[in-house]
Amino acid sequence: MQLGVIGLGRMGGNIARRLMRAGHQCVVFDRSADAVKALAGDGATPATDLKTLVAGLTAPRAVWVMLPAGGPTEDTVNALAGLLSPGDIIIDGGNSFYKDDIRRAATLEPKDLHYVDVGTSGGVWGLERGYCMMIGGTKAAVDHLDPIFSALAPGIGTVERTPGRDGRDPRAEQGYIHAGPAGAGHFVKMVHNGIEYGLMQAYAEGFDILKNKDSTELPEAERYTLDVADVAEVWRRGSVVSSWLLDLSAMALAENESLSNYTGSVADSGEGRWTIMAALEEAVPVDVLSTALYARFRSRQEHTFGEKLLSAMRNKFGGHIERPAGG
Repeated sequence: MQLGVIGLGRMGGNIARRLMRAGHQCVVFDRSADAVKALAGDGATPATDLKTLVAGLTAPRAVWVMLPAGGPTEDTVNALAGLLSPGDIIIDGGNSFYKDDIRRAATLEPKDLHYVDVGTSGGVWGLERGYCMMIGGTKAAVDHLDPIFSALAPGIGTVERTPGRDGRDPRAEQGYIHAGPAGAGHFVKMVHNGIEYGLMQAYAEGFDILKNKDSTELPEAERYTLDVADVAEVWRRGSVVSSWLLDLSAMALAENESLSNYTGSVADSGEGRWTIMAALEEAVPVDVLSTALYARFRSRQEHTFGEKLLSAMRNKFGGHIERPAGG
């Protein structure tokens, strides 16, 4: 299948590479000529602008936009709407706010353009591991794109199958779902990221307690100098708290147990805030998720060992680089 890919950053470039490995054709564009050149070297067809990209695709066209939420995505979707033809599909694979998806789909519908939102999880590891995808849009558009989603998904792999799933949609076991109409994919991904905040905060606070067990505030007999890298490693193996986030934490601690290469200033990319907004609209109490978000705000003023671990996790799974507060 043929796909246009706009935005060749940490995830967009590897999405195109994974698709090409599976035999799909990609026409690619990015503001960075070097990024386009790199993908062309891997077999993609380069485009110099949006018009060239659209011209390089055969109808019905499908274009995957992998850009930061807000202005960059909005401007690109609007530009594509003026270049594409009836029956074509615009895919937003970034982390857009789900209400923006609903609005965009309604705007594109009179032009007979399909809009599909894909909440995409996998970070910088997706090329090899595959991407977990939560998809919103019409059944016809999502079904048409199934070869793309199937190639990007991780597949069943070595994950043990869940008992009692007979007769249910098999795509979930492959690592992707059609969550519902426009916006549903990004809504599910938004909550996924809100939960991620809470899980990361729990690990961060736990390891902060472990790290500070040698505090002089404690009676001498109660002080332990714990090897937190070894604790993380042993918890990976058979423990009820094992997870990929713990794997990444263990990796960071093995590289530098003090985490001195991280300041502990932890950014938030929007989805955590949106999850809290959704909870307020639904009158759902989210004590853990809201506290995890507030902890990130506080981390930009004072930094603990736990917050350094948060920064380390974000860097390991998503390639997120620390920036100064307000930067």
